[in-house]
Amino acid sequence: MPPPTVPPDGSPLYAGADIGGTKIGMVLIGEDGRSIDEHRHPTDVAEGADAIIARITECLHGCYAAQRSRIAGLGVGVAGQVDPNSGAVSFAPNLQWHDVPLGARLRAALGIPVAVTNDVRAATWGEWLAGAGVGVNDLVVLFIGTGIGGGVVSDGRVLHGASNTFGELGHVTVVAGGRTCRCGNAGCVEAYAGGWAIGERAREMVRDDPASGAALVRMAGSVEEIDAAIVSAAYRVGDPLAIGLLDDAARHLAAAAVGFVNALNPARLILGGGVVAGMPELVDVVTAAIRAHALPAASAVLDVRRAALGSEVAALGAAILARATLAAH
Repeated sequence: MPPPTVPPDGSPLYAGADIGGTKIGMVLIGEDGRSIDEHRHPTDVAEGADAIIARITECLHGCYAAQRSRIAGLGVGVAGQVDPNSGAVSFAPNLQWHDVPLGARLRAALGIPVAVTNDVRAATWGEWLAGAGVGVNDLVVLFIGTGIGGGVVSDGRVLHGASNTFGELGHVTVVAGGRTCRCGNAGCVEAYAGGWAIGERAREMVRDDPASGAALVRMAGSVEEIDAAIVSAAYRVGDPLAIGLLDDAARHLAAAAVGFVNALNPARLILGGGVVAGMPELVDVVTAAIRAHALPAASAVLDVRRAALGSEVAALGAAILARATLAAH
């Protein structure tokens, strides 16, 4: 099926950007929320914020030159802590940013409204209004990639929290005093089911028992190169170590999901991210755990689904956020 074309009626268009440590994903959508065009641009963290802001500006002026006059707003998702009022990024570890006035800089450069949010919250907007959450106003979106993050829509509103950090679902404790997480806490679900943790645990297991890890070392080339993608590939061909490790990760993720369902009572739970792509069975494991262990009143109306949108979900969600922000004003 060919991609949608630019609506010829002169209606407003909205741009979205997802700023990651290695790339900027850009999308353009129409009033109906459908993607019209997509672009990717490499990022180099060492170049700093100025270079990334320049690439976004250049794309809106260059990639979308023919539609530039119709672009009514820009949404930006960034992996970091964002001030919801100013759009300033207080801290983005993957980008090595501290106190970058991203929203103000882009507004000045482009002359259009700019909405900035956390990348996972942007992805939540995308799945809610254009993906697996369409038509549902109470949902939890959980992305299991290198880390674990999520977003919650309650009664038709994306929740932000008192200090705009709502959605740190990967840092819910599932094992008191358990494995050390990158956040500094112990026992977070991310420390068991996040991609970085799966790779870390696999390397530990291979060092402790080289014979059982021989297949992973062969596939990766060395112990140090074993990561979640290698573990997923080994799982697919029936390697016992990989099966045991991913089954354990799934068990911890399922326990966290039961807690989210009991606490938040969503009508839909959406699972996405690279770890789910490598182990789609996670959806069935989580669903079974919820049916077995969640409160019946909380799980009776619950539907568990895999995320529907692709790798540009955060950019698409950011564009949808820009459209929603302008509509609210």
